[in-house]
Amino acid sequence: MTDLDLRSRLATAAETLGLGLTDEQLDRLIAYLGLLSKWNKVYNLTAVRDPEAMLTQHLVDSLSLIPPLRRHAAGQPLRLMDVGSGGGLPGVVIAICDPTTDVTCVDTVGKKAFFIAQVAAEIGLPNLHAEHSRVEQLKTTPFDVITSRAFASLADFTEWTRMHLKPDAVWAAMKGQHPTDELTELATRAPDLSVFHVEQLNVPGLDAQRCLLWIRPTASIG
Repeated sequence: MTDLDLRSRLATAAETLGLGLTDEQLDRLIAYLGLLSKWNKVYNLTAVRDPEAMLTQHLVDSLSLIPPLRRHAAGQPLRLMDVGSGGGLPGVVIAICDPTTDVTCVDTVGKKAFFIAQVAAEIGLPNLHAEHSRVEQLKTTPFDVITSRAFASLADFTEWTRMHLKPDAVWAAMKGQHPTDELTELATRAPDLSVFHVEQLNVPGLDAQRCLLWIRPTASIG
């Protein structure tokens, strides 16, 4: 499949999600896909090797987060952390689609953080940053939203990142099927946290369940 074919499929998926992406944003997403595919041969950034599969399973999957994230932002700029970002998913996609969102991708693997920094430089994304660190050891200013894509259990995810959350900020955890066991564990380990919304994500072209869990400290409610 050519880059033109991939771009056409990406444009269709973005239109299905109602994203209204510009030609420049579509071009940047395809450029990112090309870099991910190229670097993956040496750096092993993802187990998915085929660019067509990467498009659906990684890029379009990450695009499904954009509508709920925009709804939450309500037109305001956000400072967002993507934990366990790997090859930059969903962080790079967010940075491309919403330039007013300042995105920091955090990963414990140095080569993955280096790749994200290279993506920011090559594609021209001043709102994208990479941090090579364990998130619980990271020194940084707090964030409005902390997200992850199948990074860890909900209990571990919130525990390890809690110190990076602004007052009244939220976690947005991308998961596959509804994580009943993880929710039970979270309620036991962190009874002061509220899972205040769970929504199904529509991923065009992907025949698999996806959901997004919104979480915040109960002290933030009101």
